[in-house]
Amino acid sequence: MENSFGQNKRAKRKKKIFQILTHAILILCSISMLIPFLWMISSSLKDVQELYAIPPYWIPKHIAWENYVYMFEQAPWLVYFGNTIFITVFTILGQLITCSMAAYAFARLNFKGKNILFIIYLGTMMIPFQAVMIPQFKIIKFMGLIDTKSSLVAVGIFNAFGTFLLRQFFLTIPKELEEAAKIDGCTYPRIFWEIILKNSKPALMTLIIFTFMNTWNDFLRPLIFINSEEKWTLAMGLAQFQGTYVSQWNQMMAGALISMLPILLVYIFAQKYFTIGKNIGVQGYLDTRTFIGSDGKRRSKWTIIVERQEFLESKSVEKRTLSAEESIDAIVDDNISIYADSPF
Repeated sequence: MENSFGQNKRAKRKKKIFQILTHAILILCSISMLIPFLWMISSSLKDVQELYAIPPYWIPKHIAWENYVYMFEQAPWLVYFGNTIFITVFTILGQLITCSMAAYAFARLNFKGKNILFIIYLGTMMIPFQAVMIPQFKIIKFMGLIDTKSSLVAVGIFNAFGTFLLRQFFLTIPKELEEAAKIDGCTYPRIFWEIILKNSKPALMTLIIFTFMNTWNDFLRPLIFINSEEKWTLAMGLAQFQGTYVSQWNQMMAGALISMLPILLVYIFAQKYFTIGKNIGVQGYLDTRTFIGSDGKRRSKWTIIVERQEFLESKSVEKRTLSAEESIDAIVDDNISIYADSPF
């Protein structure tokens, strides 16, 4: 019994060391990714002389707020913001509709050739946009949508990655919920709305964030389909500050920082949906020890050793203490509670 206790202690020590090393590597990676962002902020607050100073320095001696004023004086940024918001919002709504319906069909409905069709659909992810931009241009021109914001929405509402993402999540939803709904007389549309979508908020928010970032930062598609300046997006507006011979890097950094703020706000707002709606399923084994209680009775003490954990759907993790003849020590790790009635 003492040997088993020693093994468990060594396993905990190894796990602790592994966690420390993992967090140290993640912190270093995070710092390396923050450096370009911090340099962009620093450059947006410098004048031309400080921007090209050698050696370069992080903190500007004179904070040039006029770079931001210059941005709004030289271009109609509010118009660019409005155009980008319009295109992004309707693209997100379109992808939520098309991707969720296609994912539900591939995940739950049975029809001939479903798997082959799904593989072919996923194969479109390997085709680069440069190979399809001319056919897309011809289709949009045939539809009479050239130089309209609707053209960018039309080419952006279909996404194979979004379908794949939602399909994989829909497969984790227990089929028993749908079977119970069918017994109660629910139709497929109501099952899709009441059960599938309402239990898929984390996946839907993930799709929203990815779609928002890709659409908000898109430059090539607006460059192809949009001609009028009053319909430009933020990416096209930023490009005008980069000339053939001279580039206004400090103004460009100021504009890039302004255009990034909505992405940061959306990510911060939507981040909580990644954790809501998840419970933990744990696998492990029991370490049993026998001891004599204070009342002189013989008792057994069970310790649950965690080997593997996986995420399942649920609203929250319930914590409760069991009082019984045999006391149970639950290992709580990373807000994971393990109970006597967990499947082992």
